[in-house]
Amino acid sequence: MTDKLQDIAQAMVAQGKGILAADESSGTIKKRFDTIGVDSTEDNRRDYREMLFRCTDAMRDHISGVILFDETLRQNGADGTPLAEIISAAGSIPGIKVDAGAKDLAGCPGEKVTEGLDGLRERFREYHALGARFAKWRAVITIADGIPSRTCISANAHALARYAALSQENGIVPIVEPEVLMDGPHTIERCYEVTQEVLETVYADLYDQRVELEGTILKPNMILSGTECGRQAGVDEVAERTVSVLKRCVPAAVPGICFLSGGQSDEDATAHLSAMNAMYDLPWRLSFSYGRALQAAPLKAWQGKTENVASAQSAFAHRARMNGLAATGSWSAQLEQAA
Repeated sequence: MTDKLQDIAQAMVAQGKGILAADESSGTIKKRFDTIGVDSTEDNRRDYREMLFRCTDAMRDHISGVILFDETLRQNGADGTPLAEIISAAGSIPGIKVDAGAKDLAGCPGEKVTEGLDGLRERFREYHALGARFAKWRAVITIADGIPSRTCISANAHALARYAALSQENGIVPIVEPEVLMDGPHTIERCYEVTQEVLETVYADLYDQRVELEGTILKPNMILSGTECGRQAGVDEVAERTVSVLKRCVPAAVPGICFLSGGQSDEDATAHLSAMNAMYDLPWRLSFSYGRALQAAPLKAWQGKTENVASAQSAFAHRARMNGLAATGSWSAQLEQAA
């Protein structure tokens, strides 16, 4: 691994900054646009994302990198400037989602395995030429009666490790994302137990595939009560349990951990991250890699209308700033309300 990969990884977790996940698939972005009555055309998708990327203060001060969908990495802005160049000009790093999605895992009803390894080496070469300097691969682990199975955890960990090795081979920092879903009635204790097994397996496979941890970023779930659980854990408990499982499983060589929001509300995702940074001194930087928790407010403000761009950018800048504060442990509900 070159020093450059380490430098990129360190820049991705720069103090007070985190990652904007703008890598929604065509199907997912259509669902988001449906909520505001906007057609999911190529131009509308470009205009919406370009609006975020041109929010210069937010991008410069609080966004270290942007995960893009394949279409977006290839698009130009309205003035003809490649979107990747707009991101770079704002002081952020362009990244790319490279997996082909979670598919049914044969022999394991109710479980998924992420596909997309075929031809990945060649795609990485192309993505590097297009300006991507980091990548993301998401594995999905469901908690339910009798699952996750060892088969599911092992299959997804192996795929994550092979992807990470190919990414580094091509000068691209891999974000390793093993997401234990929060959907369901499971307790926070069960989430902890499953997340620990998943992370232990992932790091064993990364070692087996000779992945240099100094040039990686982990994107995990937080330890949360299931959405249908009768007892919802408070902020401090979420912070304590999340940090505990990370200490058990994540080597200190990893430069940073950028949490996914996983369906949490905007403010909950911010509060949990801030509590961890305020309460603990840790070997890795803890930050964010949020999609909905950064985009829900600006999407609602935008409504697909040119006259709403300024208010939408203001909403995005606010959420970026709040999460930037959380990445340093200095967010508070009072600051949220004051802003």
